[in-house]
Amino acid sequence: GFFKYFNFFADNARALAHLIGWNLPLPVLQVLLPIGLSFHVFQSLSYTIEVYRGNQAPERHLGIYALYVMFWPQLVAGPIERPQNLLHQFHAEHRFDFERLADGMRLMGWGFFKKVVIADHAAKLIDRIFVAPQDHGGLTLIVAASFFAFQIYCDFSGYSDIARGAARTMGIDLMLNFRRPYFSRSIQEFWTRWHISLSTWFRDYLYIPMGGNRVSKARWTLNLLAVFLVSGLWHGANWTYVVWGALHGASLVAGIWTQGLRVRLYAATGLGRHPVLLAGLQGLTVFTFVTFAWIFFRAPSLAHAAHMVTHLHTGLWAHLTTAEGFVAAIEPFEGSPSRFGFALLTIAILLTGETLEARGGVMARVATWPKPARWVAYQLGIAAILLFLVAESRTFIYFQF
Repeated sequence: GFFKYFNFFADNARALAHLIGWNLPLPVLQVLLPIGLSFHVFQSLSYTIEVYRGNQAPERHLGIYALYVMFWPQLVAGPIERPQNLLHQFHAEHRFDFERLADGMRLMGWGFFKKVVIADHAAKLIDRIFVAPQDHGGLTLIVAASFFAFQIYCDFSGYSDIARGAARTMGIDLMLNFRRPYFSRSIQEFWTRWHISLSTWFRDYLYIPMGGNRVSKARWTLNLLAVFLVSGLWHGANWTYVVWGALHGASLVAGIWTQGLRVRLYAATGLGRHPVLLAGLQGLTVFTFVTFAWIFFRAPSLAHAAHMVTHLHTGLWAHLTTAEGFVAAIEPFEGSPSRFGFALLTIAILLTGETLEARGGVMARVATWPKPARWVAYQLGIAAILLFLVAESRTFIYFQF
């Protein structure tokens, strides 16, 4: 609370005092955040709660416990582990296993591809858009928000893949943190696929102890909103994160309250008889909403976010109906159609890979290829990572949380 939120609450307390004519001289502290603060605190809390509940035996070995809290692959950005999954693995003896090593390195390679080829290039295209949204038209803002949706996904899931792969090479299995979230058909499903370790943490240690869904519908609504507001604030001491969390909480509540209405609507329109079309419309709706909410997550301030969401329509017709308008809309993305096209190509590769993953996994398929083909694929992947590496250093987005 002190390290992450003192300045946030001090700023808001000063602003509130100013509104009523008070001068509240609270200081702004220039302190360094401890590394991985949000993640290792939640992991430590998980241990404490599980031991208290009797679900986990206390760890008597200080070194093992310290390793659980500060295990280096997942220290800075998760996944947030549970003691039941991790502690017994640290007590076990792990011998060298070539297949396990190869499997872990394949997973790391896919993570690096997502990070440096997709996420970093998307970031390079959109940074200037979010800093000065007033300089751009509606289609530019929409494309920037869409690129950020893929940037944050590839950035964060790429880190999780690298962490899981690095741990696997040493014989440690970390939990799956992402499971194709942009293929979700509802916001509820999205949160069973996105940052799974955090969403299940809030479910088990906040939502269920508050009563979960075993209460009245009004209290259930309150529980959901409270969890998502806390989740937003966990991401950072800024009102933009709180609004982002509130949007997701409100969407989840709206989905619950309108479930019967939507079922009747599907029956009345005949969509229920066309499951593929219905699934496509639901997936597009979820992605559109999630992308809209990401605007608040990425924007440096509420003012920037408000400008973006209120100007998404500006000049949109001209941008979509004329070649000149379309070119003008993509010109701000580094002023190069080739960069724009490259970003679209890498996103297409991602979606193709994730579609294949749902049918068995790309890495698992590559592992079954003959050795020459397998090594050609590895070399091409490494070459792509090195060739398209963004020159300036870019840390992982979730390092700031």
